[in-house]
Amino acid sequence: MITRFVMAVSVALFFTPVPFGFAQEHPEHPKKKEEAKTGEHLKKAEDQKAVSTEEISAGIKKHIQSEREKSGDKRFHVDYEGKDLALDLVKVHDDRLSGLGEGKYFACVDMNATDGTTYDIDFFMSGKPGDMKVTESSVHKVNGKALYNWKEEGGVWKKVPA
Repeated sequence: MITRFVMAVSVALFFTPVPFGFAQEHPEHPKKKEEAKTGEHLKKAEDQKAVSTEEISAGIKKHIQSEREKSGDKRFHVDYEGKDLALDLVKVHDDRLSGLGEGKYFACVDMNATDGTTYDIDFFMSGKPGDMKVTESSVHKVNGKALYNWKEEGGVWKKVPA
């Protein structure tokens, strides 16, 4: 009797579909719900060409490189609490790149300062693949400590205190 029950449960579990959405996307960065669910190419708008995460990554790297070439010390500069930080790119978080719709995109990168401090910088961009412009940037974390978090309200991601 127990053997039959164990066999029946085993067969039932074997044929039960497994949901593939166990892991939630990085909750502290903005991301469209559709992207988290599908993992497909990101849409700028219904009538425009889809933009891949590779194109978003290339766009942010191009921006950082362009800004480095303009600076005298060949570092990326950002203002943080009234200080001019000279930073070097460590990593673009390709797993956190997002299309936000309407030709807007989000990128998150880690950068190191000359004193060894690590900064997580959030970038918002707009434009077409190959010609994306950064519209906003902010220091999100200092040495891993979040200065703010992201919360979705009515389909719109907003910064909230950490």
